[in-house]
Amino acid sequence: MNYFELFEIPQTFEVDTAELAERYRELQKAVHPDKFANASEQQKLLAISKTAQVNDAFQTLKDPIRRAEHMLSLRGVDMNNESTTMKDTGFLMQQMEWREALADIRDNADPEQEINALEQAFAAYRQQLLDSLKQLLADEQSAAVTLAADQVRKLKFMAKLRDELIRIQDALYD
Repeated sequence: MNYFELFEIPQTFEVDTAELAERYRELQKAVHPDKFANASEQQKLLAISKTAQVNDAFQTLKDPIRRAEHMLSLRGVDMNNESTTMKDTGFLMQQMEWREALADIRDNADPEQEINALEQAFAAYRQQLLDSLKQLLADEQSAAVTLAADQVRKLKFMAKLRDELIRIQDALYD
């Protein structure tokens, strides 16, 4: 199912979140199971299924990583349960440096400053990835699709790094 078509919005990486939320509310009103309280069991089950589909579509389209994965799946690239190895050695080296920095935070004389520095570095790199991904997903060539998939892999890794940083921060302040 093409979630962009379901929401009747352009199939682009950048989405108007206000428009997306408005379309979500409209679709929810149209398919909400309460509207089918007096309908047949089959119609009730269909309404529940449609509601779940609308919810999943909304969650997918509002999240940049999930949106990119959906756009790639529409082009035949399934990133679920994949085992593709990252071949970008520069990124792998940066990843190792960030992991070391995360491991060293507790021993740092000023852990808060190190946390802030890492947050800024992660945010800047994430933004670079998102900007690149936007351009790649607008390109119809197969090479761009392959590169876009690599950007999504990197974004997923960055999300894990950020989660780890948050856990470390929480542990320091608890």
